[in-house]
Amino acid sequence: MRPPRRVGTAVPRFLRPGVAAAALLGGSIACAPAPVAPSPEPTPTLETRFAQRIAQEPGAEAAIWVEDLGTGATFRLADTVPYHPASTMKLPVMVTLVRAAESGAFALDDRILLQNVFRSIVDGSPYSLVREEDSDPALYDRVGAPISLRELNHRMIVRSSNLATNALIEALGADAITRVATSLGADGVIVRRGVEDGKAFAAGRNNGATARGLGRLLAAVERGDAASAAGTALMRATLLAQEFNDEIPAGVPAGTPVAHKTGWITGQTHDAAIVYPPGRAPFVLVVLTRGIADRATAQRLIADLAALTWSQLVAGR
Repeated sequence: MRPPRRVGTAVPRFLRPGVAAAALLGGSIACAPAPVAPSPEPTPTLETRFAQRIAQEPGAEAAIWVEDLGTGATFRLADTVPYHPASTMKLPVMVTLVRAAESGAFALDDRILLQNVFRSIVDGSPYSLVREEDSDPALYDRVGAPISLRELNHRMIVRSSNLATNALIEALGADAITRVATSLGADGVIVRRGVEDGKAFAAGRNNGATARGLGRLLAAVERGDAASAAGTALMRATLLAQEFNDEIPAGVPAGTPVAHKTGWITGQTHDAAIVYPPGRAPFVLVVLTRGIADRATAQRLIADLAALTWSQLVAGR
C-alpha cells in the first residue's frame, strides 16, 4: 500500500518562505518604505560666501558693496560702516575736478605751480610730503615748475601720487569735494584734508568712506551721472590705466578691464572698482578691509572676494 498523503502542509516551491507564510496565514505582505532622498543644501548667498571667506583671516573686518549695473541687484556686507579711505578718497577728488572743469571754472590743461608745502587743517602750520613715502617719487623732481591739472589728475589715480592729490585738494577745496560726493549719493564719503596732515590725524580729523558711498560714486561715473560723456570717458580711461592691480583685478579672469582705485595705510587695504565682463553689463565692487597686518594677505582676501563676486554674477555658480 502507498503511504497516506499529507494534506495542507506543502508550500509551493515558487513562493519564498516569508511570502508563503503570509499567504497561508491570510495576511498581507509588508513592504519597506522607499528611501527619501535628503533635501539639497540651500545655495549660500553671496553675502554668506563673503562672510565665510573673511572669517578665515583672524581679526579681519571687511565692508563690501556690489552693484550689478545691468540688473540693479545689490549685495552688501557692513556697507555703511565708516572706514579710513586711504587713497580711495582720490576718487571724489577726480570727479570734482572734472565737474569743475566742465562748469567752466578752469580747463584741465590749465597749469599751476607745483609746490610741496601745505597747511594743516588744525592750525594752519606748514607740512611737506616725503618723497620716499610716495608711490610716485618722480613727481617731486617737478616741484617749483608748472604742471597741468590734467597731468596731476592722471598721476593721482594711476600712480596714486600723494603730492598730486594735495595739489588738487588745495586747488578745489576739501569742502567742495565732499559736497560733490554727497550730491551723487555717496553718503559717508568725506574729504576733510590732504594726505599726511599729521596734526589732523592725531586730532582724529580724518577723511572717511563707506563701501556703499564709494560704490555709488563709481556707479554715477559709469552711468554718466557724474559728468558729460567726454568727462565720463576721461574718468573711465584714467581708472582703467591704474598701475596697481593686486586686489580686485587679481580675482577676475586675466584680461578683464577693471577701472579702479586702490588705497592702503597701515592695517587697512582697499579697492573700489568697475568691472567689465565680456558680453554683459559691468558691475561695481568695493572692498574695504582692516585688521590685517600683512598687506599681501589683505590683497589676497580682496582678490578672493572679487572671484566670488564674478562666480555668482558672471559664471552663475
